[in-house]
Amino acid sequence: MEVGSTDAAEIQAVLSAVWSAAGVQGSFAFNDREPHEQESVPCTVASLTEFGHLHGQVRLPTGQPAVCGCVAIRGGDDSSDWLDFYIPLGALDKAGIAYWDGRPFFRSAVMDDWLAVIGTETFEQAMFSLGVIGWEVSGCTDAATLAHKLPQERAIGYLLPHEGVLHYGAANI
Repeated sequence: MEVGSTDAAEIQAVLSAVWSAAGVQGSFAFNDREPHEQESVPCTVASLTEFGHLHGQVRLPTGQPAVCGCVAIRGGDDSSDWLDFYIPLGALDKAGIAYWDGRPFFRSAVMDDWLAVIGTETFEQAMFSLGVIGWEVSGCTDAATLAHKLPQERAIGYLLPHEGVLHYGAANI
């Protein structure tokens, strides 16, 4: 999600809203340990800065539990910050969710729609400039480039606000 600001308070608002919308359980610093093998850390921008990523557990749309993660990509003075929420491919494999059909990118309509719901619920709590849904899509475009218009042909999903309303354009190619 393109937060649209470099203000830590706005990033925190989006981070808290994502964690809530996704129903994330826990907030952990390390991905090489089970949750019960580590102390939880606060779900804050400060923790993201200190540890690089935050990890938790979610229930996928198919009902299986899975690890999830979040990372902040700070743009500095010249661009906005991004907050990326993700499910590792290994977690999708373990849950039996198909995401590759031979095309040069990964996609799962089930996961895309679930992530769109999370993005929509996040937007209701903390507005953001743009959401993109797909495999490694952070920063592939920005809200200014799209100018409030969804592309006609979409290899990824878009959550694009316009006049305070969030519009979802699912991947269609």
